[in-house]
Amino acid sequence: MPSLASEFSGIETTIKDHQQDLAGAQAMVKSVFVLDGSTPVPHAEFFCGVFNKTGQTANSAVFYLDNLPAGKYSVALLDANSAKGRTMLSLVLQQAGTDWKLAGLYIKAAQVAGHDSDWFLARAREYKAKGQLHNAYFFYTEARSLISPLNFMSTLATDKLYDESQSAQPSDMPANGKTVDLSTGTATYKLTAVFPEVVGNDLDLIVKYQAPDISNTNLAYQNNVAVIKGIATKYPEVRDAFAAVVARAVDPAGRDYGTLLAMKDVK
Repeated sequence: MPSLASEFSGIETTIKDHQQDLAGAQAMVKSVFVLDGSTPVPHAEFFCGVFNKTGQTANSAVFYLDNLPAGKYSVALLDANSAKGRTMLSLVLQQAGTDWKLAGLYIKAAQVAGHDSDWFLARAREYKAKGQLHNAYFFYTEARSLISPLNFMSTLATDKLYDESQSAQPSDMPANGKTVDLSTGTATYKLTAVFPEVVGNDLDLIVKYQAPDISNTNLAYQNNVAVIKGIATKYPEVRDAFAAVVARAVDPAGRDYGTLLAMKDVK
């Protein structure tokens, strides 16, 4: 589509980042959905497939898209299997006359360090049984991410995982626009998001917080380290679950400054 044709660097970077995952891969189409977005709305929800009285069924899906330009779209979901494992590849296409043109490309590994969604689900249940609800919730989140090729798509499987994870959702974590205060020493930081993320072959914990200014990178680094240490102190269970913590100071304009600290170095 024209917006991608004029600025293709994002998709180019995505492909390069997953070049090793896709090398020699054999692709198989899992499913294709058509989304009729001819009537633009700020928040569009597309219900595809057959639903029953309790919600989704095995072959249904729901797509959630904001500010989607008017048009007819298709979402093609593929599995690409190689020696590196299974990679989920998703194409979003937009109809232009009789042609279908690329509107988006999303690539996600179905495993982290050799572990798939089922492994993370099993660990989440173990953490929940031990009363470590923060680790349990983070691992539920990762299990749901690894089972879904797109973060704006839900299925029967992701809905079930979401429902199960609600009983483990901690009340002291930021969610739905609500910030949470983290006090370290004399400073208090407003956390806006805490979530797991794959960095290389590791699963790290990402912590975002509000910062009035990040132009002084020395000060931003010191604040990031303080936040990392504060997280590990307040929630000591995360030390056993994650390889590192990444703190990101985010200014009012949305710019951020990040610092990664390996868990073994968090004193």
